[in-house]
Amino acid sequence: MRLPLNVGFDLDMTLIDTRPGFAATLDALGGELGITFASASMIERLGPPLDLVLADYLDAARIPAAIDRFRELYVDHSIIPVPALSGAHEALAAVRGHGGRIVLVTGKFAPNAQRHVDHLTFDIDHLEGEVWGVGKAAALSRHGVGIYVGDHIHDVEGARAAEVLSVSVLTGGCSAEELRDAGTDVVLNDLTEFPDWFARHVETLG
Repeated sequence: MRLPLNVGFDLDMTLIDTRPGFAATLDALGGELGITFASASMIERLGPPLDLVLADYLDAARIPAAIDRFRELYVDHSIIPVPALSGAHEALAAVRGHGGRIVLVTGKFAPNAQRHVDHLTFDIDHLEGEVWGVGKAAALSRHGVGIYVGDHIHDVEGARAAEVLSVSVLTGGCSAEELRDAGTDVVLNDLTEFPDWFARHVETLG
């Protein structure tokens, strides 16, 4: 059963600014592989799984090992430098303040996602990792999520596939027009606007 106050959040570029850590990890990986990644442009619209990100640079047979090494390098290059985005803690607190549960549903490798949660002391109930696009729907449904908050059109796809309310923030590179065209229900500039929106939403539920 979907509960209106069970709220799912994406992680990268929704709750955290992954760009500096992701770029540093890509550069470290490239140094080991002898490849110069266009990291500055690759971090402009984070969201797709790592195998798709690396597909323009590596033969398919080399990608699994590169992903494993990226995840290892990520621990040293990406956890401490990556900050919470403005309003992230307050958005989570707003859900808690109304008695809601919080489920983190992300495409990121789950152990590294958990490292961000621990480092930034995010107050969540459950984490689901390595799910992307419509694949997020199963996790949202399994946890009875009624609202999913993300930054990417693929987050909207996951919300739509799960038939839950889609809330989008403009912190990840997708435009308001792109997100609306994908079918999102609500567009916020960033998570600083979420507590007021959520309070109004709760009021409509009676």
